[in-house]
Amino acid sequence: MRWIRLTATEQVQLEQLFQTTDDRRLRDRCQAVLMASRGRKRQTIAQDLGVHRTTVRLWLKHYQQQGLAGLPIHWAPGQPSRIPETMAPMILAWVKDGPQSCGLDRANWTYEELATHLYRTTGIAVKRTAMQVFCQRHDIRPYRPMYRYLCGNPEKQQAAQAELTALKKSPGGGVRVAEPRRSAVSAGADVVHRLGREETPSPGADMG
Repeated sequence: MRWIRLTATEQVQLEQLFQTTDDRRLRDRCQAVLMASRGRKRQTIAQDLGVHRTTVRLWLKHYQQQGLAGLPIHWAPGQPSRIPETMAPMILAWVKDGPQSCGLDRANWTYEELATHLYRTTGIAVKRTAMQVFCQRHDIRPYRPMYRYLCGNPEKQQAAQAELTALKKSPGGGVRVAEPRRSAVSAGADVVHRLGREETPSPGADMG
């Protein structure tokens, strides 16, 4: 059995970490060390925390060897991205200029088409999901229709604003409100009303 003897400072540190951390698994590790320091057996600790006895043994071993630094989970580094980070400005330029600037007959990009175009231009083969993760990491949104037009180039944005201002100042540039369409019933009633007015003689007319 692996005995744990804590000093007053170590116990305070463990209790503070247990109360302040948002990581449930780190709380379990702190609790296991605190329980072991009070004389609880590994099997009992494992049953209380819902883990295997070997897991508790490893937690206690890591704490004895490294202290608090041995309790957090140290994840192994994942596979590096196949898209170099230096290509982010180039892909962003593709999105801003639109697919048509790259010879594609589309209004907007998709992640799959960006991955295909990347392979055609650089020879780097990636899947759609890898391109999506890369774009999200660099805040590139190919699905926004107005992204490349309004946010892509300040000169284009200024030209668009000038065109809109000129349109408002032109004689025919105002917004025309369409008149409401009249139904057949109302139109017919209007005709009958006009005919009635024409056939009804005026008070001073000659009745002959």
